[in-house]
Amino acid sequence: MNRSLPAITFDGGLSSYLHEIKKFPMLEKEKEFMLAKRLVEHNDTKAAHILVTSHLRLVAKIALGYRFYGLPVSDLIAEGNIGLMRAVKKFDPDRGFRLATYAIWWIKASISEYVLKSWSLVKVGTVASQKKLFFNLKKLKSKLNIYSDNSLKDEEAGVIAETLNVDKNDVLEMNSRLSRPDSSLNVPVSEDTEREAIDLLVSKDMSQEDVYAQKQERQVGLSLLNKGFEVLNKREKHILEVRRLSDKPRTLEDLGLEYGISRERVRQIENRAFEKLKKAVFLASNEDKNKLNSHF
Repeated sequence: MNRSLPAITFDGGLSSYLHEIKKFPMLEKEKEFMLAKRLVEHNDTKAAHILVTSHLRLVAKIALGYRFYGLPVSDLIAEGNIGLMRAVKKFDPDRGFRLATYAIWWIKASISEYVLKSWSLVKVGTVASQKKLFFNLKKLKSKLNIYSDNSLKDEEAGVIAETLNVDKNDVLEMNSRLSRPDSSLNVPVSEDTEREAIDLLVSKDMSQEDVYAQKQERQVGLSLLNKGFEVLNKREKHILEVRRLSDKPRTLEDLGLEYGISRERVRQIENRAFEKLKKAVFLASNEDKNKLNSHF
């Protein structure tokens, strides 16, 4: 995997790079599987290199979709290539789907995290609504024919907030942040030192691999849980929620009084509902896997 990859040079630029990566052929499914197996079983770096280079066009296509954030396209592509290499390293060909299907999530995650970290904006990306605004505000303003970088009008902010399902104050705050020029992290801390502001930054965050994997697992888990709850009746769902999904679980006695049944009966309903939920989640999980495999 340490073989050199094409790079965007100062002389050639983006067009030269795009022309260069077209020289690498796209792989047939059988050959891709064979190369991936060689990588997994024999740690074949030549196979890894072929897998990576055959997907460089995919990275470039995705990276170009982020070019309107004002960051160098070369950096976006470089970050996307890092995500691609991680995907190749973790790819399991025996699962039955193509590398591109798996890699696209790693590529997007790598580029997205780079974009967020590159903008010196306090709090950006710390909550879902802010991340949604960060990536969609400029695009939505353009659709609404709002081209000014100055303060939004209340009615404009209200339309954007409703469209993205976020708070209007968050829209106004994010617009203000995106309108301000960034401060360089390469300025000296003081006149009598060579230390720069960037030297004082310490990150205690999880790696982007761990963050992305954790996010994906959480989303999958919530999706399966929601499907599982569909098999429960209203009483079963309520008892299970307040007994096992609440920060302050209610007692059997309390629920017995609410429903006019014994505490033992509440316990039986809770256990039965939990077993039904586990079975439904298991079936939903298998169904999702079968749907994925059926595409390939």
